[in-house]
Amino acid sequence: MSKNISLAKYTTFKIGGPAKYFLIAKTKKELTKAIKTAKENKLPFFILGGGSNVLVSDKGFNGLVIKIQSSKSKLFQIKPKAQNPKIWIESGAKLGNLIKSLVENNLTGLEWVAGIPGTIGGAIRGNAGVPEKSMKDIVKNVEVLDADTLKQKIFTNKDCKFKYRDSIFKRNKNLIILSAEIELKKNDSKKSKQIIKEILKDRAEKIPKGYSAGSIFKNPENISAGELIEICGFKGFAIGGAQVSFQHANFIINFTGNAKAEDVINLINLIKNVVKDKTGIKLEEEIQCIGF
Repeated sequence: MSKNISLAKYTTFKIGGPAKYFLIAKTKKELTKAIKTAKENKLPFFILGGGSNVLVSDKGFNGLVIKIQSSKSKLFQIKPKAQNPKIWIESGAKLGNLIKSLVENNLTGLEWVAGIPGTIGGAIRGNAGVPEKSMKDIVKNVEVLDADTLKQKIFTNKDCKFKYRDSIFKRNKNLIILSAEIELKKNDSKKSKQIIKEILKDRAEKIPKGYSAGSIFKNPENISAGELIEICGFKGFAIGGAQVSFQHANFIINFTGNAKAEDVINLINLIKNVVKDKTGIKLEEEIQCIGF
C-alpha cells in the first residue's frame, strides 16, 4: 500500500489530486484484505477500474483508493457450450485487451465496446452501451464482494437491476464486482475484426480526441445531451483548462493537459443551469465525482 499517490495519471481525464492511500489489487484475496483493512481503520474507500467516467477532486481522496487490475494472461475463462459459450471475466479486464482476446477465440457479441475505455467491471457497473445494446443484454451472472459482510455473492442479471447507464452496483458502493459471466456466440474472427474496424472508424469520426472522461451527461429521453448543450451555444466554451468539445458537445476536454477539477465542475454546473433555463430539461451527470 502506497501513500499520497496522484490519481491524475490513473484517470482518462488526467485530472485529480492524491489518494491518501493507494493499492493495486490483482486478486480477490488482495481486494478483500484491502477492504477489511479500510474498515478496521475506518477509512473511506473507492474502487477504481480503468479510470474513465471519473472526475477526481483537486484535493484528492482522503482514504484508500483500490485499483482493480487483471493480468492479461487471465482475462477470462470459457465454459464450452454448443453455440453460446459462457465467458467468465475478471472485473479488472481492460475492454481493449478483452475484445482482442475474444476475437482470437472466435467469440462474438461484444464487438460494440471497441474503442470504449475502461474495464468490464466498470462497464457493468454503469451499464455501458450504445444505442442498440448495453451490458444488461449479455451479462448472465456477476460475482460480487459485499464490503459490509466481506462475503462473496452471485447476482443474476435480474438482481443487477440494470437501467439506462445504471445498476445496483452504481447505487450501492459496498457491492464490488469481482467477475462476471457473459454469454457470447461463436463467430469467424475475420467477421468480428471487420465489425470492430468499422466501429473504430465510426468512433474516430464522432468521439473527440484528447483527455476526457467520456460522456459527461446521460441522454434525456428522446434527445441527446450533446444536442441540448450545442443548442445552448456551449461548443468550444472553456473555463480554465476545461473545454466543451467542438466535435461532440457532451464531452469536456482537458485541452491544456493541466485543467483543474474545479474548472470541470464549474463548467458542468454552468451547462446544467443554462440548459435548464433555456429548455426546461434537467441534465444528469453520467460521470462519477470523487473527493468533492
